[in-house]
Amino acid sequence: MLQSSKIKLTVREDTDNPFLLGPFQPNDTEYTVTGPDLKVIGEIPKDLHGIYVRNTHNQVHHPIGVYHPFDGDGMLHAVHFHDGKAEYRNRFVQTTGFLAEQAAGKSLWPGLLQPHLYTRRGWGAIGAMKDNAGTDVKHHNGKLIATMSQGSEPWRLDPITLETLGPDPVLGPRVPDGIASHNKVDSLTGEMMFFNYPEHHPFMNYGVVNAKGELVHYVPIELPGARWPHDLGITQNYTVLHDLPLYFDAAGLKQGRHDLVFNRDLPARFGVIPRFGDNAQVRWFEATTCFILHLTNCFEDGDEVVMDGCIMPDFKKPPVGESDDIYTRIKNNLDKHNNKTHMHRWRFNMRTGQTREERIDDEVTEFPACSNDYVGRPYRYSYNVLYKKGEWLFSGLKRFDLVKGGTARYEFGDGRYGSEPQVARAVGAKAEDDGYVLSFVTDMNANQSECLILRADDMAAGPVARVILPERIQVGTHACWVEGDRIAGEGRIAV
Repeated sequence: MLQSSKIKLTVREDTDNPFLLGPFQPNDTEYTVTGPDLKVIGEIPKDLHGIYVRNTHNQVHHPIGVYHPFDGDGMLHAVHFHDGKAEYRNRFVQTTGFLAEQAAGKSLWPGLLQPHLYTRRGWGAIGAMKDNAGTDVKHHNGKLIATMSQGSEPWRLDPITLETLGPDPVLGPRVPDGIASHNKVDSLTGEMMFFNYPEHHPFMNYGVVNAKGELVHYVPIELPGARWPHDLGITQNYTVLHDLPLYFDAAGLKQGRHDLVFNRDLPARFGVIPRFGDNAQVRWFEATTCFILHLTNCFEDGDEVVMDGCIMPDFKKPPVGESDDIYTRIKNNLDKHNNKTHMHRWRFNMRTGQTREERIDDEVTEFPACSNDYVGRPYRYSYNVLYKKGEWLFSGLKRFDLVKGGTARYEFGDGRYGSEPQVARAVGAKAEDDGYVLSFVTDMNANQSECLILRADDMAAGPVARVILPERIQVGTHACWVEGDRIAGEGRIAV
């Protein structure tokens, strides 16, 4: 069965913005494809049970001002695997901003780079952007949660149908500053930890939602001023918050400007807080000056809290307010080869207060992921994306063995670009890497897209199956894996 429904795009055909063309060209059709209408090359493993979901900034209307690839409307793409079969769906996240612009037939909000063009209240740490819910997607308490990285309402969707169910009825009213992307779920307790970072005092808030979706903890975290963090980490007992030397110029803020500064003279700070702790219980640790987008994982090792992620020791800030050769400037900011982004480990000693750091690898990688079953616990494998140099495009995957050393890789091939990988452990798996690595791949040569299924313990062998999608989809980044026994809610026991 194949069903489809189109939406009218108003992005002008004569646009010269490379982030609205080629592999970034927006999609205008929502599909539901099941049964023999979904072509499969190879054989879908019968022990693969769950849903792979990826978020996408899929712009609908011609933008106000300069379009940045983080501005587009949220669209989820999902493949549901069960009994050796697959179903594909994609849907727009129907946020308030999306619906308002649908009614108007045009863009009503500017984007990340020119917030001063706003004429109505918005969301994000800047407070002027449309809530596009296009950055991250996680699953908790039987629902998908789509969010915008700068902070937005937590938009709930049905994990199977992708129907937008509206803002979370608990968090929406009680967390006025929204939640930032990259909330974390503890698979043992079912608790979800989140944060936000408004530009007003206290400049960060931290919260915990229990397995039933109830907000059970929400506290202010005092920072020196407005910051621009991106991720957080959890262990079984702690949460790690980031205070990085990327922030809005204080003098500019007083005049209504949002000028980002990366201060290379300030250390990075990491706040280790008990899961249900408050501001007075945060232990702050200083480390090498850097910016960090994404972590793989955190865990406890004796007296130490260990944090693994991708460090940017010489961050290139976004070109806010600049207009000369703007697309090149955006590419330079997004090209992780310019930022020399690589795997790094931090160790925070809770007894001595000291920080130890270790460079894990030199190769440029980002968007690291590990199995949901090992989030917050000691783990062995990180699966990262590789980059096409000079572009915001993922060229392959690299696996790190963080216990015994060694790496493995899989290249998508020329003109083929992937997404954030997710680890789908096989039903009944005992080993951490007994299962599969999933990624959507957009193939510009064949003008098609597919969901790639690789063995997690042997990526180099190539795909065991490829699920061909009904049309070429726009490239995107963040994804999540929903285990089959978690689709209806939390409470499973991680192995």
